[in-house]
Amino acid sequence: MISTVKDLAAEALFVSCLQPSECPSRIAVEEAITNMILLYGSDGCAAGVATEFGDHPDVAVRRMRWVQTALAEVVTMCVPSLH
Repeated sequence: MISTVKDLAAEALFVSCLQPSECPSRIAVEEAITNMILLYGSDGCAAGVATEFGDHPDVAVRRMRWVQTALAEVVTMCVPSLH
């Protein structure tokens, strides 16, 4: 289940208007994810990702790398250390 939630968050952030050059805050990333899920639903977010990978695979790969990095940072900031 966690993997599914992470995948949906990644797809939603991918189709959002946020750009890496904006250096969005954790809150901006969370809001973008929520807004895209509410706007497009899980199927719409997945379809948007698929379209971009089909139309512009080189750009889509770079964007997905940024998405994965941004999500990792959000998770790191939200999960307390176990040490």
